[in-house]
Formats: sequence, structure tokens, C-alpha cells
Amino acid sequence: MVEPVGNHYVVARPVYSEKLFDEEYEKLHRYHKTFWDHLKLYFRCSPKRVKKIALGLFPVASWLPAYRFKEWILSDIVSGINTGLVSVLQGLAFALLVNVPPGYGLYAAFFPVLVYFIFGTSRHISIGPFPVLSLLVGGAVVRLVPDDYTVNGTLANISQINEERVIVAASVTFLAGIWQLLLGILQLGFLVIYLSQSLISGFTTAAAIHVLVSQLKFMFQLTVPGFNKPFGIIYTLESVFSQITKTNIADLVTSLIVLLIVFVVKELNDRYKAKLPVPFPIELLVTVLAALISYFAKFEEKFNVAVVGELEEGFQAPVAPDISVFQRCIGDSISIAMVGFAVGYSVAKVYSIKHDYALDGNQELIAFGLGNIVGGSFKGFASSTALSRSGVQESTGGKTQIAGIISAVIVLIVILAIGFLLEPLQKSVLASLALGNLKGMLLQFKEIGILWRKDKYDCAIWVVSFLAALLLGLDIGLATAVAFQLLTVVIRSQIPSCTVLANVGRSDIYKNRKDYTDVYEPEGVKIFRCSSPIFFANVEFFKEKLITAVGFNPMRVLRKRNKALRKIRKMLKKGELQVTPKGLICMANYAYESDEELDNNRIEELDQPTDLTDLPVEIDWSTSLPPTVSVPRVDIHSVVLDFSAVSFLDVSAMRVLQKTLKEFVRINIDIYIVGAPEGFLDKLERSAFFDEEIKPSMFFLTIHDAVLHILLKKDIASSPKLKPTEEKGSNNHCIINTSGGLRSREHTV
Repeated sequence: MVEPVGNHYVVARPVYSEKLFDEEYEKLHRYHKTFWDHLKLYFRCSPKRVKKIALGLFPVASWLPAYRFKEWILSDIVSGINTGLVSVLQGLAFALLVNVPPGYGLYAAFFPVLVYFIFGTSRHISIGPFPVLSLLVGGAVVRLVPDDYTVNGTLANISQINEERVIVAASVTFLAGIWQLLLGILQLGFLVIYLSQSLISGFTTAAAIHVLVSQLKFMFQLTVPGFNKPFGIIYTLESVFSQITKTNIADLVTSLIVLLIVFVVKELNDRYKAKLPVPFPIELLVTVLAALISYFAKFEEKFNVAVVGELEEGFQAPVAPDISVFQRCIGDSISIAMVGFAVGYSVAKVYSIKHDYALDGNQELIAFGLGNIVGGSFKGFASSTALSRSGVQESTGGKTQIAGIISAVIVLIVILAIGFLLEPLQKSVLASLALGNLKGMLLQFKEIGILWRKDKYDCAIWVVSFLAALLLGLDIGLATAVAFQLLTVVIRSQIPSCTVLANVGRSDIYKNRKDYTDVYEPEGVKIFRCSSPIFFANVEFFKEKLITAVGFNPMRVLRKRNKALRKIRKMLKKGELQVTPKGLICMANYAYESDEELDNNRIEELDQPTDLTDLPVEIDWSTSLPPTVSVPRVDIHSVVLDFSAVSFLDVSAMRVLQKTLKEFVRINIDIYIVGAPEGFLDKLERSAFFDEEIKPSMFFLTIHDAVLHILLKKDIASSPKLKPTEEKGSNNHCIINTSGGLRSREHTV
């Protein structure tokens, strides 16, 4: 019964143990499905299920028939055109990161978009090249096909090197797509949770610096070999600065001018985005102007600048991946698959929340995987999404992936018809455009201070992810970052937060006793909370904290009591102790005997419950014992363990917990466990946890139920703080009034 009284409430109910509560309210024993039940359910076949699977596998079939043509088509066309222009430029620019000719970046911006239109579940993200993935693919490309690559023992020319690098990039992308497709089919999209936001932020910030350093050779037009190994970024910088005197001034000046213009206009776009209908297409304008100036001023002839060069018209025939590349790039492909999905899914999730529609992580894996498989087959490289490009698609009014198809049409026009117009464009301009897209990732440095104030562990994950990816390389760095993140989880769970609770405000509320002044701790009762699962790695820590909280080691007390009983029996037998109404009186000076002598090679007996049946008098361990008998004093009679935050208990922890509880029970200390999660008691019963000493009756619903049970059981009528008075009503019922007290219907407390 609950009685509201203003902003207070009064609750009247019996004191419940778990067993009594289940009996009174007739708890149902539900059937829990087994693994085989779930498997049968997953593979069952019905027309409704077939339709559901088909719509899930081809999401376009569910949203395209409901497309609002008149309302959305114009917005999608405008958005698609803007996004397509950005995709063309980013495809050309990010191809430099992969160390392949720029034209192949257009394939990476075209084929994955078509695949995602059919299989993707996000309506707003733009699929295509992403700088971090391009850099990961480029690392594998440089490692397998270095600048000094040889064919049949002779040094390969530029054309042969480029051809081999294209095959390697396509093969790595194909393998990454296979990983993503397999993960999606096996419904393992949840694996992305192991890449936390802090890890992704630190990793992408390091990747942005790698992108910056990798583009220096195009800005300065220097011959810098690839260093895809630990500390490669340092070797790259060393190579750049050792050749700094060979800088092509025309390329450097062009790069700086383009970078400055792009940076300033992007800042203005961000500042006035609320007033601008669409962001100003500065990248397109700069590209057109730079190509025109380079063509008419004959920069390539006069200043020997590096240009994009010939872009092949049309598509090349699809190629089979190189199996030998698979064997040497398994680690690279896994990194590309995981990072690509993590980045793509996180961006898609932002827009799905903003526009309120569902997103399927496993289907996204399938869409990304098929996109990379098809893209790799047509000599493209790894694709995902970029926040800047997706931002353009969404901010210019894109409603669905129709905008993505329009953007693919723009890329198609460049591939088939007007690609030759970009041939005189300097590579240094593309490098500047790539750097212009790094602002958001570089600004993530600000997160360090924010994370330090919020959570030191997350801050450490960010810093370690950043340093590992920066110094060890993106592939090894990602593995190191994931390992460190899992280590922090282990550390946090291995050292759980354990606190001693006390009653606050004489109500049913129990909090950490160190945090409040108006607290009450029932005499002889310790309330201990563990705020973590208990398993093999932290159960010993839990036990140590519990022993510290109660102030004694129950095993040591038990052994001391059994040793004392041996001594008492020996003294009684010799007549050195006499039984009187006042207790045991020592009749002679008892010679000291060491513990070793008393043990008499029967150490295991000391761990058994104390046996007082053969003694002529009841031993009260809390009263004065004979001078020659010394036993640690125990001032508590009950321990309450709050398991409301203990989500699971493994077998190893179960054994240690059972042993620890028995140690307390054997020294006459009552143990109560409260707040156990659903199914916890059933698991313990199945594991044969209970016996004559550890019983299900020790489990109670709440801390307050256990405390009331203890107070009534121990009959603390003489306590000055809790004075009982008789009141009519049924036994073991209590009324909790949060405004100032706790009353039992049998006793008012």
C-alpha cells in the first residue's frame, strides 16, 4: 500500500526475503529459450519472414515505393549535384593518399554509391573515398609495391609501378569488403562497440596528421619514398626536410594560396551556414580556376609542376583480385574493414537520430562490404563516408539516396566525357584540397581537455590511440589502441568500486557513509556494496575489500576460535579450568604452548565450524575468556551484501564467494544478500551453491528489508536510537515514512 502525502509517501508492506516474495506473489517459472531454440527460430520459414528478410536485405524496396516525388525530387537533385562535384574532387585528391593515379579515385566515388543505394539503410550519408581509409590502403600499397619495385630483377618504370599499385589497392579493398560482408551476414555488427568514440577520435586525429605529412611531397614536389613501418612518419619528415632545397616553388606557392583560400571560405561557410542556402562551392571554383590557369600559363612546361595527367575515358574491365596480396594484407584489410564501418556507421547514426528513422548496423556492414567488393573489382579503392561530404548532401536538402544516385551521375559524366578538362590540374592543388578537409579531424585535439575533466580513462584511451597510430603506423596503432582500451575495461572491472553504506535520514535510503553527515549504522551490522560484476579477475579484490570493511578476517577468527577450543578442552581435562555459574575460571598458571604444538598436524580441522557440543558450558566469544585464551574480538553480528550492481557471477567467483560466506557463517555472523538481479538465484541453485550453511533464505529484496529483518531478529529494544513501542497490526509489517522515520507495525522504529 502506497499513500501519497504531499511530497512524501508512506509505504506499508511486509518485510520480504526473495523466497517469501516469490511465494506470496506466485512467481512464474518461465521457460528460457536455449541456443537451439533461437537457432530454430532464426531459420524458420514463412511467407511473412521471407518478405521481412527480403525488405531487410534490399532496403530500397521499402522506401522507394513511398518516395514523395513532387516534394523531394528537386531537393535531391540540387543536393546530388553539389555532392557529386565534391565527390569528384575528393576522389581525385584522396587517390594521392593511396599512391595511385588520380583517375582511379573517380571509380571509388562511383561504384560504391550505386551499391549503397540498393543495400544501405541511411538516407543521408554520401559514400565514397575517406582520407583515413585511403591512407590505410596507401600504406599497404607502398609496402607491397615500393618506389624501387623490381620486375624480373630489373627496376620497374613508373607505368609498371602504377599498374601494380592499382592491383594491390583493388585487392586490399576487395578483401576488406569480404570481411565486412561476412560480419554483416553473421550479424556481428556489434563488434564496432569495441571502437569507442574516444578511440576513433584519437585514431582519426593521428590519421589526419599522417595525411598532412603524406601530402608534403606533393606540395613541395619532392621524391619521398614510402615508410610503412613503425616511426615511419619521422622517417618521412626526415626525408622531406633533407630535400627541402629541391622544392618546386611554383607548386609550393600554389598549394599555400589554395589552402588559404579554401580555409577562409570554409570558415565563412561555417559561420554563416544558417543564412546560406547552400555552402559556397569553393573547392569546385578553386579547381576550375587552377586548371585553367595551369593550362593557359603552361605551368607544366615553364615550372615543371606535377599535374594530374591523362585521365582515361570510360571504365576499365573488372579484374579478379590478386590472391597473393590477400595473404600479405590480412591485417591491413581487417583494419580497413573495421575503421570504415565504424566511421560510416557513426556518421549515419548522427543523421538517423536527427531525422528519426531506423538504422540497421548489420545491413550497413553488408552494404559497405558489397560496395568495396564491387569497387575493388573495378580497380577502385576502399570507400566509406566522410562527414564533410555527407554534410553537403544533408545540408543542401538531400532527402534520400536519390541524391546519391544524382551525385554518381555527376561522377559518371566526368569519367565518360569531361575528365580531360582536369588533366592540367596540379597535384599540389589536389593535396591542398585534401588538407582542407582535415580541419574537423585536427580540431579533435580539443577533446583532450574535455575528456580529462569527464573521465580520465577515456582521456588515456584518446592519448594512447593518438600516439600509437601516429608513431607505430595506422595498422599497428589501431591494434594497439584496441588492446589498450580493452585493458582499461579489465582494469576498471578488476578494481570495482566497493563501499560501506549507511542509512540516510532514518528512511529506506542507503548511501555511502562517507558522503553524508546525518547517517545511521545499525549496531553490529555492516552493509557492503560492490558496483561491478564479480568474476575470476576481481573476486579476490572483492574479498579483500569485504574483509577490510568488516575489520577482520573471518578465516583467521575461525582458526583462532578452534585453537582456543582445543586449549580449553586440554585445560579442562587437566583441571586447570573450572566451570562456575560466572563462566570458566582458571585454577592454575597455564604454561604457554605455541600454535604449532596445539595444531598437532591437524590444520584442516581449524577451518571447520566450531563444535561446542562436548563442552560443559556455552562459550560466549564476546565476553571475557580465561587469561590464557586469546581470540580476536568480533563486534558485528550481520553483514548485508548489496548485489544490485552485480550483473553476473562466474563459476570461479561463485566458489570463492561460497567459501567466504561460509567463513562468516562459521563464526556466527549472519549473511544477507540483497538486490540480486533476475535469474541470479536460479543460477546459484543450478550451480549447487546452497547447502546446510548457505541457504536461499539469506536473499532479500532490498537493503531495507534485510535491515528490518535483522533488527526484529536481534530484538534491539534497548537501543537508545531505535526505541520500540507496541502497536496493533500484523507481524513483520512496516511503514516507511520518508519525512522522518521508520515504523514497524509490531515495533515503531
